[in-house]
Amino acid sequence: MTLRFTTAGESHGKALVAIVEGLPAGLPVTAEWVDQELARRMQGYGRGARMKIERDRIEWLSGVRAGETLGSPVAMLIPNRDWANWEDVMAYESSDPPGEIRRRRVTRPRPGHADLAGVLKYDRIDGRDILERASARETTARVAAGALAKRLLAEFGVEIGSHIISLGGIRAVPERRDPAALPVPLNESSDRSEVRVLDRGIEAEIISRIDAAKKAGDTLGGEAEVIARGVVVGLGSHVSWDRKLDGRLAGMLMSIPAVKGVEIGMGFEASRRPGSEVHDPIVSGEAGKPVSGEADIRGGFRRTSNNAGGMEGGITTGEPVVVKVAMKPIATLMSPLPTVDLTSGQSAKAVSERSDVTAVPAMGVIAEAVVALVLADGMLEKFGGDSLSEMRRNYEGYVAALGSRWASDVRER
Repeated sequence: MTLRFTTAGESHGKALVAIVEGLPAGLPVTAEWVDQELARRMQGYGRGARMKIERDRIEWLSGVRAGETLGSPVAMLIPNRDWANWEDVMAYESSDPPGEIRRRRVTRPRPGHADLAGVLKYDRIDGRDILERASARETTARVAAGALAKRLLAEFGVEIGSHIISLGGIRAVPERRDPAALPVPLNESSDRSEVRVLDRGIEAEIISRIDAAKKAGDTLGGEAEVIARGVVVGLGSHVSWDRKLDGRLAGMLMSIPAVKGVEIGMGFEASRRPGSEVHDPIVSGEAGKPVSGEADIRGGFRRTSNNAGGMEGGITTGEPVVVKVAMKPIATLMSPLPTVDLTSGQSAKAVSERSDVTAVPAMGVIAEAVVALVLADGMLEKFGGDSLSEMRRNYEGYVAALGSRWASDVRER
């Protein structure tokens, strides 16, 4: 990756850390910009008590000076306020006497979580050694990293938003609709809803479903749609499997905890229809008018539909990038499922840790962040530059020349 990031930290550890490498020098950034994205991740009806404790804020550790990136790795610290309640459980040094079993040990792995596979793989006796890192709390650091990617993309006119299209089996949008008709900017509308739906008429039904699941000790999953508008044609490539942007997006989105499915554009529905109803007709300029010499992010062409979700052959088309992400219900149930106690080998009920009924609204915000990271990586790969000004010159020169060969041929004929 040209834009690289990594995260560190445990759910109940002292802090989370996000490191982002590859941002050009001169990108204006503020902690407030990042903190706003972190606050959005914490919202949503159905969240647990943890969200009442944490007030996620970043502290710059490196890579920023006087409100601009330096071109060196940017490091951000996000303290965990809940650390005070877990310091003895999560203490870094060995216990006295050595090998003392700490409280809150986890020996009853939860079906659907990494608990059992993790303790077997890493040869641990306490599932907490696994669940602390496998927890979705890690995505806080990803959202911080994604906020910087969003900031870079905004310099080039890219707007990324999301909304929830289903939650708990209730669809919030029709099966067939045109994403191009959605509000701009998208988040100004979706963030007004407690469950981040655009149809406020369905909001009460979804909230009622969440309340019923909470009463039953159950959890709910759902789907989010992420839309990136203003993405220039030509990011990614068809030439090698690892350069295909749709593959990179799918892989990054699938890495979000509890995500079990990703669709791009029409997605699985495309497999159920004939090609005539799937592929997006190409027209030149405005609705079939001759190609003009004026450059745009589509190179003088456009599609009359966007079933492909803004990508063909692993390359962006200049149409909005549209992805859908499916999240399974959270694995921690207040009415636990059967499991095996690792200390006795006997049947038991799975451990119940403090958790959410649903985190689908937050998952949309997380998905925005990872989409931004992939698109920003594609932009840096394509346009390079050690500084933002150099990257902008490269971008503007490319856009100005887009489609010029075809435009000149049309004029000559």
